[in-house]
Amino acid sequence: MNFKSARTLDFIKRSLDEDLGSGDHSSLSCISKDAVGKARLLFKEDGIVAGLELARIIIEQLDLDAEFDFYKKDGESVKKGDEGLVVTAKVRAILGSERLLLNCMQRLSGVATYTSSLVKMIEHTNTRILDTRKTTPGLRFLEKWAVTVGGGMNHRAGLFDMVMLKDNHIDYAGGIREAVEMSRAYLKDKGLDLKIEVETRDLDEVRETLTCDGVDRIMLDNFTPGELREALVMIDGKCETEASGGITEEKLVSYAETGVDFVSIGALTHSVKSLDISLKHTD
Repeated sequence: MNFKSARTLDFIKRSLDEDLGSGDHSSLSCISKDAVGKARLLFKEDGIVAGLELARIIIEQLDLDAEFDFYKKDGESVKKGDEGLVVTAKVRAILGSERLLLNCMQRLSGVATYTSSLVKMIEHTNTRILDTRKTTPGLRFLEKWAVTVGGGMNHRAGLFDMVMLKDNHIDYAGGIREAVEMSRAYLKDKGLDLKIEVETRDLDEVRETLTCDGVDRIMLDNFTPGELREALVMIDGKCETEASGGITEEKLVSYAETGVDFVSIGALTHSVKSLDISLKHTD
């Protein structure tokens, strides 16, 4: 992840503007503009850290001369009481960036931590964990990065980098074959090299999809593990397979042990618990 990319810097600027507005009057009223201090980033629970480099860039937007001592790296395990970094910077910069820094790190570390826990649950299989587009608007690129920090994989960045024919596409198009053929013709006409995935709702739709040329992956939506095994026998390696739809932590192992290639889990980003982290003054 390039945390100095235009996209990241724009996100940081807009977020700081949202918080600072006409000025941090709490700090402006009682902290000298020249005052320099130290603060330490403290982890208050166990997890996987994500966002330390982002924290550096956030603080540097308010103090280019800030100095950092890092004690952890993104992707490393942390224990309650561990320090992630110590920053020496203008006090106003530390206080002005504190909330954005923590909001980002807590959220991203929560995503990485939960992803890592699920990945470990199925490490005895060849199934990989995928995220979805069920992300926080404006934060997708960071949340998807955090998924990879936790050992998961990104499904697609958005609607533009894959053709994914879901139930509504298929119904509006008039059927699976119609949707696939029109998609292939469209990609050829536009000169686009994109994979095609088809969502299926039952075994009959799996059979129909297998009669279509050009399908790279079949999504098996809301299948039971038993139905999934039947579908995998039918597909027989002809294309990639993805299980999706209400696959909770309790059900994950039973799905992965079917031999499906991917399991996509929206909860990685849409309902994850943030990791408890604080930024405190230190001498």
